[in-house]
Amino acid sequence: MTIFLLPRGVERGTKVRQRRRRYSISVVAEMFDVHPQTLRVYEREGLLRPARTEGNTRVYSQEDVERIELILRLTKELGVNLAGVEVILNMRDRMERMQHQMNELLRAMTEQFDAEMKHWEGREEEGLVPVRRRGLLRRGAS
Repeated sequence: MTIFLLPRGVERGTKVRQRRRRYSISVVAEMFDVHPQTLRVYEREGLLRPARTEGNTRVYSQEDVERIELILRLTKELGVNLAGVEVILNMRDRMERMQHQMNELLRAMTEQFDAEMKHWEGREEEGLVPVRRRGLLRRGAS
């Protein structure tokens, strides 16, 4: 069963551009051929944080499904235990946050550089190296 959740503040019947897909625990368990209890264990161990409906039913987002796929790959294919999976997922999340911070820093630096370049554009001031119409001056030649 697929469950569609509307964004907060949006009433039923209101057209929403794009609804996020949400899956029930039984659908996700079937997708990966695992018992629903396995998914509950992953949640209890802190590896997953599915959303809950008002009735306290678990609903899994596409991001949750991708995370489950990674957990299963690590445990079944690579033989990593759940403690190791937790470490790997925490490191992965931390790396993603750091990448986001670096992207933001790079964006801010680019904006500052562009602003500085606009500030200096068109100015004709004496530079550190004197230049004649024909090019750079040689030392000793004036």
